[in-house]
Amino acid sequence: MKAAVWYKAKDVRVEERDIPALEDNDVKVRVAWTGICGSDLHEYLHGPITIPAEKPDPLTGKTAPITLGHEFSGVVEEVGANVSKYSAGDRVVINPLITYGNKEPEYDIYDGFNFVGLGQDGGFADYVVLNEKHLYTIPDNVTLEEGALVEPTAVALQALKEGNLQEGQTVGIFGAGPIGLLTVLAAKAQGAKEIVVFDLSEARLQKAKELGATHVVNSGEKDPVEATKELIRAGFDVTFEAAGVEATVNQAIRSTTARGTVVIISIIAKPIAINPIDLTNSGVKITSSAAYEPDVYQKTIDLIASGKIDVKRAITKRIPLDTIVEDGFVALTKDKSEVKILVELSGEK
Repeated sequence: MKAAVWYKAKDVRVEERDIPALEDNDVKVRVAWTGICGSDLHEYLHGPITIPAEKPDPLTGKTAPITLGHEFSGVVEEVGANVSKYSAGDRVVINPLITYGNKEPEYDIYDGFNFVGLGQDGGFADYVVLNEKHLYTIPDNVTLEEGALVEPTAVALQALKEGNLQEGQTVGIFGAGPIGLLTVLAAKAQGAKEIVVFDLSEARLQKAKELGATHVVNSGEKDPVEATKELIRAGFDVTFEAAGVEATVNQAIRSTTARGTVVIISIIAKPIAINPIDLTNSGVKITSSAAYEPDVYQKTIDLIASGKIDVKRAITKRIPLDTIVEDGFVALTKDKSEVKILVELSGEK
């Protein structure tokens, strides 16, 4: 089968690989569509970050080279001897989270912590063989393209839960990349009163408006903290940091109302500095989120199926696997109008 394999930073190769053997509790999935995530891009540019490059991952026992891709959907082609929940022809999405599985769901998401497509081979391939626990069936009215956006949308919904966002509250979002924009959709679905998005890219800010942001601010033209004072005088009830740089983390803190919450949902690859007095003088709380509980994952599928979250609007391009480096990773670094690029594998709908 064909697969996009990470060897080191700036070295992802599309090559032929063997299809793994099917164990008794495994399911073989014919991949339809896989989204390019910011985590994939970080691994391409700066990795290894999560990928086990020097020693085996303690959860999976795998080391690089590893097939990337953790936002994917497909069709079941074959099941192991002990699998009864799924059968050939089932349309599925994959929950790629890997943990030890020893704790209750709200804590288990950080019990070990890695992902299919980072800690073991993932969805930028014609086929994936996975333990059945990673699969979720999708309703007939959800396309496999939409299925490929379940995972990043679940990240956004879990972030809303971590921030305890309530209907009628105000939201600030720093960073209008894929996760930031999906957070716009999620916050709108949850009834946020005001949604203000900050970014340097006019194209991404325009996309944020299209997806439901009530206000957008170009951070290169206006100071975000001052803009917040003008738009939301008391500051945001919940602020989401999705840009991943020191400046936006500090701006998010200073733009949040007293005793409000900042949720960091970006991948910050190196240490940053914050001024603790900004917290002690305001009571602002900082939390973070990078994964999702099983119930949140199912809720995401249900919200997409109901039409309350229209993830199709976030898709900006579809590309073949053969051009994933130039038309995917490189394009995302150069073209800020790109939001969610889907890689076509089987292309089934």
